[in-house]
Amino acid sequence: MIKRKKTRHILIGNVGVGGDEPVRVQSMTNTDTRNVKKTVSQIKGLERVGCEIVRVAVPDMEAAKVLSEIKKQISIPLVADIHFSADLALEAIRQGVDKIRINPGNVKPIEKIKEVVLACKKKKIPIRIGVNAGSLEQEILEQYKGEATAKGMVQSAIKHITILEELGFEDIMISLKASDIERTVEAYRELSEKVNYPLHVGVTEAGTKFRGTVMSSIGIGTLLYAGIGDTIRVSLTDDPTEEIPVAWEILSALDLRHRKPTVTSCPTCGRTEIDLLKLTKEVEKLVEKFPRKLHIAVMGCIVNGPGEAKEADIAVIGGKGVGLICRKGKILRKVKERDLLTEFKKELEKEFKK
Repeated sequence: MIKRKKTRHILIGNVGVGGDEPVRVQSMTNTDTRNVKKTVSQIKGLERVGCEIVRVAVPDMEAAKVLSEIKKQISIPLVADIHFSADLALEAIRQGVDKIRINPGNVKPIEKIKEVVLACKKKKIPIRIGVNAGSLEQEILEQYKGEATAKGMVQSAIKHITILEELGFEDIMISLKASDIERTVEAYRELSEKVNYPLHVGVTEAGTKFRGTVMSSIGIGTLLYAGIGDTIRVSLTDDPTEEIPVAWEILSALDLRHRKPTVTSCPTCGRTEIDLLKLTKEVEKLVEKFPRKLHIAVMGCIVNGPGEAKEADIAVIGGKGVGLICRKGKILRKVKERDLLTEFKKELEKEFKK
């Protein structure tokens, strides 16, 4: 069982983060925020696949002024992503967003960030400090000979945190993202020992679907396994709805959260005498909408099959044109290959009725 570091509890709209809350799944739209219809449509698509918090870019005042229209039409907390501009942040707050992402040290003069903090305090809106290796402050880069190091990223985060703390503001989240795993993990590990604020975890610019899934799974998974991370985002150069299933699979693999059953299946070998690939895909499709933690095993022969069946809630073990249906290690019946899926479905439905 992974022991997570307990961080400060904050609320993003009606969604709790940190404290004893589960790790939350987040994404960001890639639509033009000013196009309310397209942005809302994409957010609703994200909601359907399990996104719990969504962020939108706010590049100008036109985008800021439509945030309330977007918020009215969605069911999950809305985060405004803002850089440099206190005026955009203030407008986003007036529009009723649930969180803003802004680095206070990048806002000049300091009086302007004071206005933002006061407005956030009044409406109980948290602030996320988002440090990216690709956009570190010049003075920090110079300290590290022009390199965006993990230590430099932590230094940047501490600088921004200090500004907010000196203004009496503590509803803070932090992210420290680089496009490589080593710096990302090193930065989060160091910062998690220095502060108790909830951390938003991810590997930025991770790449297209295949590479980005691998990069994110290793980076996010390493941190979560170490107990670090309160929200996660899988960053893919793709439709953002592709990010959410990956995020949930990471959480499921670490037994942190489950949105559907886990299907264990063998890689097949020369001993396999049934169409295991077809059967496994059919099983995965069946359990897709089954909203409960459950361990399913689909095995191709008797070498590993019985062992997996002992650990699984429901197991299918293949033979030559036949298979076994098992529950918790107990063989229920032997059936023909063509009937395996039907018989498995019967057992699954029994679970659903519990």
